[in-house]
Amino acid sequence: MTNFPHSGLAGGCGCCTPAGVSRRQFLCTGAAAAVAAPVAAAAMVSPARAQQSARTPPLGRPILIKNACVISLDKAVGDFESADVLVRGSKIAQIAPNISIDDAEIIDASNTIVMPGFVDTHRHMWEGILRNIIPDASLPDYFRIIQRVLGPVYTPDDCYAANLLSALGAIDSGVTTVLDWSHIQNTPEHTDACIKALADSGIRAVFAYGSPSNASPDYRQDPKQKYPDDIRRLRKQYFSSDDQLLTLFLASLSAPPERIAETWAVARDVGAPISIHVGVGNFINGTVQKLGEMGVLKPDTTYIHCCTLNDTEWKMLVDSGGTVSMAGYVEMMMGHGTPPIQKALDLGLRPSLSIDVETSVPGDLFTQMRTVFALQRNDVFQRGIKGEKNLPKLLTSRDVLEFATIEGARANKLDRKVGTLTPGKEADLILLRTDRPNVAPVNNAVGAVVANMHPGNVDTVMVSGKILKRNGQLVGVDFGTVNKLAIAARDRTVAASKYERARF
Repeated sequence: MTNFPHSGLAGGCGCCTPAGVSRRQFLCTGAAAAVAAPVAAAAMVSPARAQQSARTPPLGRPILIKNACVISLDKAVGDFESADVLVRGSKIAQIAPNISIDDAEIIDASNTIVMPGFVDTHRHMWEGILRNIIPDASLPDYFRIIQRVLGPVYTPDDCYAANLLSALGAIDSGVTTVLDWSHIQNTPEHTDACIKALADSGIRAVFAYGSPSNASPDYRQDPKQKYPDDIRRLRKQYFSSDDQLLTLFLASLSAPPERIAETWAVARDVGAPISIHVGVGNFINGTVQKLGEMGVLKPDTTYIHCCTLNDTEWKMLVDSGGTVSMAGYVEMMMGHGTPPIQKALDLGLRPSLSIDVETSVPGDLFTQMRTVFALQRNDVFQRGIKGEKNLPKLLTSRDVLEFATIEGARANKLDRKVGTLTPGKEADLILLRTDRPNVAPVNNAVGAVVANMHPGNVDTVMVSGKILKRNGQLVGVDFGTVNKLAIAARDRTVAASKYERARF
């Protein structure tokens, strides 16, 4: 049995005892006894069980969301000051005023905005138990503390607790799809625990399989760390079908270009798209150009940050059909460089948005939208003050809302499924309350979401037709138990690493 020091709790994730305890049994109130099963055992649950928990639910009673202000972000569907959204099974069936249907579960959406769920294209979810642990850190601080001190002592139990907590936090803030950029693959058991937590949370997730937490370019010298070849097992064991909530990416190690190209070849051999950090401060510079000269840039790749790319690299990125993920808040906080929002727009790229590290920044996309919105507009205004002519077009609220939804879906290779409210797409949507002191009265719906709202306005979250948050509360989640697991994992990690945590 795995012991959690300082918590009074023994055991691990508890989501799967030897007898097979379901997510709801674990997360529901009164299920604290379920924590007696270790996370490592839960992570080794059979592939069939893990896949089943991630699949879309079967068709059931329709859900009719009534009297909502609808922001569809689909130009063909349009927006509605008041309309209904019909959900059948996992799909959006119809969007129109005054839908009438028998035997539907009715959700009164008066005083709410219904819109697509937010899509996060880059979050290191294994750091969920380390939230705000280094709030004043620079990028070198992050590398030194998180990746070289704390990450190496993580156990699979810690991975499960962290990923589960991070996923629930994402859901709570209205994120329905997240790319888990998981560079904590100290062993295959760590990988399995991360995947199991994502499946148990109910979120739609892209698992970006990455390197060990303290990886060097010689990562293949350690036989325990089977990166990147273990992605072949993952494809067969967890990601053999596209008809599920979890899909597969490769999180590309920062390494010499020749090693990166070898790693990408493995990913492409199993059909996994790629996500890579590039153009970050004084780190990881020149990588895109070298990879471009090697002829390995393709449309299957998302480039994160891009703050210090040179013009040649930008052209190569655009010409290859790649996508971009920006984490503007952390980029400015930790020294990555100025988020290149205008550079991307000048080249015809519409970026996606991402959180990056919860160790230092908030985990919601409201913050990310406002960050790039203010940054781009300030840049244009300052250029005008200096006398520059032919200024770029100012971003609008709708632009950044699209960055946080449909552009994220495109970067995550899921735009055929999510990112807009479109009949036939998956029912991944959120209801945002408009009758709260921070936003009422609403005069412009898109402006209200971008300028005024925060996670406290997230009333309801639906993923693939399943309600995960309702009336402002996560559904079926005993967060007290989850929080105890997270604190216990945090305490064990800090103790094992001998890291002195600053409490104030």
